[in-house]
Amino acid sequence: MKHIPHFKILGLALLALGLSSCGTYHTVTDLVTSHVPERHTGKASIVVDLSEQEAYLYRGKHQTASSRISSGREGHRTPIGRFAVIRKDIDHRSSLYGNYVNDAGRIVKANVDSRKDSKPAHSHFAGAPMPFFVEFSPGYGLHQGYLPGVPASHGCIRMPYWKARQFYEAARVGTTVIVRP
Repeated sequence: MKHIPHFKILGLALLALGLSSCGTYHTVTDLVTSHVPERHTGKASIVVDLSEQEAYLYRGKHQTASSRISSGREGHRTPIGRFAVIRKDIDHRSSLYGNYVNDAGRIVKANVDSRKDSKPAHSHFAGAPMPFFVEFSPGYGLHQGYLPGVPASHGCIRMPYWKARQFYEAARVGTTVIVRP
């Protein structure tokens, strides 16, 4: 049997005792972030660069986050300009794009435009989910969605889940959104 030094045994015993107690545990991140004030304060703003397919979150003049995006495809371009957030909806669903489903929730006709595609008998429209929706122009916003690596949306700005959530939490009604070509 291999000899284990006493200090290693004592260390393991203390670790086991600590893990078996009912105390509160903090991760290194908790300890660091709970005692350090946020360095970058100020009003949030969002800049979307369509040519880079990137979105940037700022606090004051400091960039605090960025995200890959998928913007509007040909025929459904994302509007360019300076906007302000007009509405936020954590569980938004499209009123135009989605599926026709039956009463059991099964898709009868997929990927429809409710303005153009006829509704099959015994079905109803179910709008596409757009979680963490931050609307900056009527009918256009940032939200969680599929990112194929190219512009592919109907004009909205799609983001990965965690980034959409981060931008949603930072934005307020009135937050500046700049969309540049």
